[in-house]
Amino acid sequence: MPLFRFCAILRDMYGPEIIVRTLSNRLSEPDRWGNLWQYHSRSDHHSKIACWALLFDLLNVCPTLAEHARKGKIGYGINHQMRDFAQNRKKDLDLVICSPRTNETPKPGLSFKELVERYDIDLSQEDKKVLGGLPDIALTPVGSVYIAVEAKACMTEHIKALPRLYDELNSSQLTIHGAADQAIAIGFVLVNSADEFLSPGNNKFDMKLTSAKVNAHRQPLCTERVIGKVGELPRRSRTGGDGFDAIGITVVKLRNDGGRVSVTITAPAPQPGDNLHYSQMIDRAKQLYSSRFPQL
Repeated sequence: MPLFRFCAILRDMYGPEIIVRTLSNRLSEPDRWGNLWQYHSRSDHHSKIACWALLFDLLNVCPTLAEHARKGKIGYGINHQMRDFAQNRKKDLDLVICSPRTNETPKPGLSFKELVERYDIDLSQEDKKVLGGLPDIALTPVGSVYIAVEAKACMTEHIKALPRLYDELNSSQLTIHGAADQAIAIGFVLVNSADEFLSPGNNKFDMKLTSAKVNAHRQPLCTERVIGKVGELPRRSRTGGDGFDAIGITVVKLRNDGGRVSVTITAPAPQPGDNLHYSQMIDRAKQLYSSRFPQL
């Protein structure tokens, strides 16, 4: 697909570029050996960035959600535990959009816009302009859940990671709908298409003194396998059953060596119009929210 057409389709979608720009420019605190990392599997920073970027796009394209935010009818929760009523299964969801819980005084917390500084999110001038026109959302005790997001990343050892990736995502949608059938369950996955990756787990030494150990990836096979597995996750087209209501993949190229991170737009990355494409995920979430919760 020509690049100009791809960009036209994504003209209202800022999330993927926000994610890779932040990963490019934001390094972790030094580990015990003094190494700095753009991505670390034991940190949830990448998930927080991804969820923030997703909410940024949803607020921008969904007038119903934006209006509810302006009127203070919705708030957000981070790492909120949902419990499946039937199975008593519980799961901490990365992000929920919800009604504020009644009869409970909100605890002080950062609003959606204030998280930009907390998470070191790197916004372009255009991003900042768009953000300035969006309503803010407060961190709130969680009442009724309207949207629940689980964000995962598969950066290295792709094939080995597939069973756990699938199980964690699948258990999330089961728990969400076991707790709140009307809630919109969104699954979002970052997949690394880089040929090589520096894993923090394999480099537990000072890399300024010793050459880094590099994981080699069989590309595009690794990326294809992950996308195929995510595509096997159950999806639903109506309430009353199991499955994600919206699910998307963004393919990135991240060597984890401090260099530039980029979005991969060529196949095997999902293409515009594919069910797993980022823009389809956002559009579907927008449509479902507007139809399920037109008036709160």
